[in-house]
Amino acid sequence: MLRIVIVALLLSAAGTSSAQSTDTAPAAARRLPRPDHVVIVVEENRAYSRIIGNAAAPYINALASRGALFTQSFGITHPSQPNYLALFSGSTHGIDSNDCPHSLAGDNLASRLLRAGLTFRMYSESMPIAGYTGCASGDYQRKHNPAVNWQGTNLPFVVNQPFSAFPGNFAALPTLSIVAPNQKNDMHDGEEAEAIARGDAWLKDKLDGYVRWAENNNSLLIVTWDEDDGSEENRIATLFAGPMVRPGRYGQRIDHYTVLRTLLDMYGLPPVGESANTQAVDFVWR
Repeated sequence: MLRIVIVALLLSAAGTSSAQSTDTAPAAARRLPRPDHVVIVVEENRAYSRIIGNAAAPYINALASRGALFTQSFGITHPSQPNYLALFSGSTHGIDSNDCPHSLAGDNLASRLLRAGLTFRMYSESMPIAGYTGCASGDYQRKHNPAVNWQGTNLPFVVNQPFSAFPGNFAALPTLSIVAPNQKNDMHDGEEAEAIARGDAWLKDKLDGYVRWAENNNSLLIVTWDEDDGSEENRIATLFAGPMVRPGRYGQRIDHYTVLRTLLDMYGLPPVGESANTQAVDFVWR
């Protein structure tokens, strides 16, 4: 009888040790998918409750219902530009305005991917030409294009593309893309309901083909916002959609640094900036 009790206690201790080891394993060691392609679309200046459940955004809400919706997702700061920098490089670089231009150095999401032999493109709607460094052109705003700030330091101009270069053959997409709609289509400009409806319709028109293709091609769409409108302590909608995603609503707190860490961990790349101080999203995958 004593031997049975001792064996049971040893087995219980071993199980507890194993569970603790799993719970404390670093994010990079946990199982994350490795999508063939990731497309990230960044929308503008709308709080979580202005999007989720809003009849003006039927397509986004449909994506959220069949993907992973993060109910406690937050921007880093205000205004727009430092949030894009945070998502791209793990730092705001001390920039607290939308002023232009900036020339930045150091590692970022694109440089990490390129160094590993992977590919990256920034696609900005209404940007006039590839490699453009101007601050504005029509409805294009450089403040929404983080990659251009490293162009000529550690990124080649070819990563900085107009959205017109977004391939119709989705198999030709780079490993990872960031898409910035222009200010008319990213929900930034105009009366709220109209701006949200226009942005939602643009997303369906331009990206639904990719979403449907991704389902059979191991690829992922991420839709997020740079910041809220000042009404919800910077809470924003963020959703993941793709065949590797386990649908549901997830209440764990995440922010732009969390998303950046997740992307880097997916491809076995070292964290950059503040993403080193967070953990990858490892709880939404099939």
